[in-house]
Amino acid sequence: MNLFERYLSLWVALCIAAGVFLGQWVPGLFQTLASWEIARVNLPVMALVWAMITPMLLKVDLRALTGVRQHWRGVAVTLAVNWGVKPFSMALLAWLFVAHLFRPWLPADQIDSYVAGLILLAAAPCTAMVFVWTHLMRGEPHFTLSQVALNDLVMVFAFAPIVGLLLGLSDIRVPWDTLLLSVGMYLVVPLLVASAVRWRLLARPQGVVRLARVIHIASPVSVVALLLTLVLLFGFQGERIVEQPLVILLLAVPIAVQVFLNAGIAYLANRALLSPHCVAGPSALIGASNFFELAVATAIALFGFQSGAALATVVGVLVEVPLMLAAVKVVNATRAWYEAAPGVVPTEVCCPPDLHVHRGH
Repeated sequence: MNLFERYLSLWVALCIAAGVFLGQWVPGLFQTLASWEIARVNLPVMALVWAMITPMLLKVDLRALTGVRQHWRGVAVTLAVNWGVKPFSMALLAWLFVAHLFRPWLPADQIDSYVAGLILLAAAPCTAMVFVWTHLMRGEPHFTLSQVALNDLVMVFAFAPIVGLLLGLSDIRVPWDTLLLSVGMYLVVPLLVASAVRWRLLARPQGVVRLARVIHIASPVSVVALLLTLVLLFGFQGERIVEQPLVILLLAVPIAVQVFLNAGIAYLANRALLSPHCVAGPSALIGASNFFELAVATAIALFGFQSGAALATVVGVLVEVPLMLAAVKVVNATRAWYEAAPGVVPTEVCCPPDLHVHRGH
């Protein structure tokens, strides 16, 4: 485990604090950065998202899709939770908590925007940090790799329709041109670039070694981009975060419920289907975590930096790491209970320790 992973919560907290502080201290700088946009797509955010996602996607071999049959039960559960449960459960939770229970304590003119941000947050599964969560619970890395490759492919086609459907049900006007542009810029382009780079490197002599070297060099770029993105996002929202701590707390409630609800559904479904624990754990964590980079960038493009939607997705960033670390602890602590179910194959049999290799994040 490298230094970044070991102190992940600390780095994230420091960058959030730095962003909030800088947003208060030099607001003009962040206003200038916010104005740099083309077709409602913010250029600094786009550059950082590309720098963050592309090195991560270099590790995703789309040929791993052929491996989904090996642990088809875990794959089926994760797909069902990611695309059939999570977006719709979040829409229901947002309607319940934000639009009704918490309405008296939230700005009335931002209710719909908060709901939209929460929907965006849950409409795409995480494709990057799940490698960290899998590593921390000694999950089966080949399952995670094949599941992430499959999710990336599904997301290209499913993200925009699901978001459009749920925003439409929330009576929010869907700017389809901006939504489709966001999917193209923040997902399709990095995926195509990463796949092309993989192909070019692997086609050369000692291609596997070359690819490993490039990934090793590029990984710190991804980490730095992640941390700078946090500074930038919390700089944009710093004033509102300081002024509205109650709003932040209330928006965190449906996100927390959603994480543990979907993780629990995936975990229990895998146990019922007799998936090994080293598959059930990553399946639950993939089903619970969110692709917050895409959510934040899309919220900014659709509704603007100062919108409630952007704030809701940033709250997702704020609580994602501690919530997922808590989910990892629950998965690890319940392994004995999980494997006590009749018919569940012990992890040591189906996922021997030498397979628990770290594939990065």
